[in-house]
Amino acid sequence: MYEILQKAHSGWAYLVVITLFIAVLNSVIGMNSKKEFSPKDKRFALIALIATHLQLVFGLILYFVSKVGFASLGQMGNSALRLTSLEHPLINIAAIVLITIGWSKHKKAEVNHSKFKKIAVFYGIGLLFILSRIPWALWF
Repeated sequence: MYEILQKAHSGWAYLVVITLFIAVLNSVIGMNSKKEFSPKDKRFALIALIATHLQLVFGLILYFVSKVGFASLGQMGNSALRLTSLEHPLINIAAIVLITIGWSKHKKAEVNHSKFKKIAVFYGIGLLFILSRIPWALWF
């Protein structure tokens, strides 16, 4: 069960990064071209939002059923354990919070340019946070 969850979390991460990148790129293009915010643009952002939230669910379940999670919090001298048990979860939760804030703020915006800007900024910062704390050694 643990291995299946771990593979799902790792595999889904590729999809999360791709969907976030597409949503950010689409928003930057939309913002610079001054086009109207269409249902297609909303769909890109929504798919990225759903993908990140599902990744959070996988990650939280994995964290709470793993032997590494809480047990390694006392071993902060080991950088690999610190990354997987503290930095990765906290920074990625902060990223998902930013992405969710971006989604909420874009819904309240009335101007097309502002909608694109909210998604580009909040999703972009969230993507940078996620990329900064991916355990790259375990990815490849």
